[in-house]
Amino acid sequence: MRISVIGLGYVGTVASGCLARMGHDVVGVDIEPRKVELIAQGRSPIVEPEIGEILRQQVEAGHLHATTDVTAAVRHADIAMICVGTPAKPSGGLELGYLKRVCEQVGEALREHPGAPIVVVRSTVLPGTTREVVIPILEKVSGLHAGADFGVCMNPEFLREGSAVSDFHNPQMTVIGELNRASGDVLASTCADLPGEIVRTELETAEMVKYTCNAWHAVKIGFANETGTLCKAYGVDSHRVMDIVCMDRKLNVSAAYMRPGFAFGGYCLPKDLRALLSAGRRAEVATPILSAVLPSNDLQIERAVDAVVATGNHKVGILGISFKAGTDDLRGSPVVELAERLLGKGFDLRVYDANVNLARVNGANRNYIVERIPHLSRFMVDDMHELLEHAETVVVGNAAPEFAELPHLTRDGQVVIDLVRVGGQRAVAGVYEGLCW
Repeated sequence: MRISVIGLGYVGTVASGCLARMGHDVVGVDIEPRKVELIAQGRSPIVEPEIGEILRQQVEAGHLHATTDVTAAVRHADIAMICVGTPAKPSGGLELGYLKRVCEQVGEALREHPGAPIVVVRSTVLPGTTREVVIPILEKVSGLHAGADFGVCMNPEFLREGSAVSDFHNPQMTVIGELNRASGDVLASTCADLPGEIVRTELETAEMVKYTCNAWHAVKIGFANETGTLCKAYGVDSHRVMDIVCMDRKLNVSAAYMRPGFAFGGYCLPKDLRALLSAGRRAEVATPILSAVLPSNDLQIERAVDAVVATGNHKVGILGISFKAGTDDLRGSPVVELAERLLGKGFDLRVYDANVNLARVNGANRNYIVERIPHLSRFMVDDMHELLEHAETVVVGNAAPEFAELPHLTRDGQVVIDLVRVGGQRAVAGVYEGLCW
């Protein structure tokens, strides 16, 4: 099948490579020439395990191409998959300007398309967006009718950065929101060989499933962190408590995210939670539990700052600044916020993260560093041992495998504050401090 993937961020890059590996003829599309150039060279514009080799293989095999021309890519596609970002507004809603522009370009291609392709929205959008925003633009620009002249589906993604390739090929479920049965049939045919149940439902339901999942993940993390803080106050091993709680697979559902640790972050959870809160306000629906999650999450950052201050040390090193090990994504990273607050308090700071290298960061991440935190890059070092030589207090910001041996690398008098329990050990006051265990 011929598939165009519009937007070569984390979701689009992984989708492009994996769909090509499944045997489809894929054209990746992005407005950033650098991303297109990297794909054309068989190189990845993102840091993500496995995807670089997949892209190289598929480009060499002729199954994957890239372009900046949306109209050209869509004009001969059976499926046009929209994977562009939907950034959060300061108000908590979504900025849909880029999505709308892409829909206009797709509409232009539909007008000249010889067949009846399927437009698939894979971007995260609030309920009603596909029907009330995407479809009207497509119909107006193309002069065609959705459900008759072209199909429309909403296909939310459930990819975790750091394991996105595995998640793509091994989904627990594939959710297809379909405008009509024929639209869903085409998209379902591309998923037929994947494990997990294919769930076919309404457009709005598919849109809401993504937000509900991310809101639940956010709630689980906040709940586990509050529990961990209470456990620490009473001298109880919070990880042991959660291990026992998670033995109940029937009612407690899953162990995912049920590990007391640092604040959640990244691009999706904070943005989607704020969007849901904004939607609730617009609908005059009270959401007290969801409204409490972000303040609770911010308390974890405050607790980390307090823990560093309590050591009485001036020289501080942070190991891992991306929001999650195995990725270069700094957007929404709580470790970035922690670093900013420590700098504001006058600490002599050093930061190390093997994946955050300006020479290899592209797109949104590079823009984030250049525009939002250019000063922070001055405190980054290229070697973990250089940081350990500097720091009197070492903060473990994410669970990169190379940090597991940290307890054996520290010197006498050096304090470790572990935000993620990378070593799996109990806290030792004044030597190895867990944030909430």
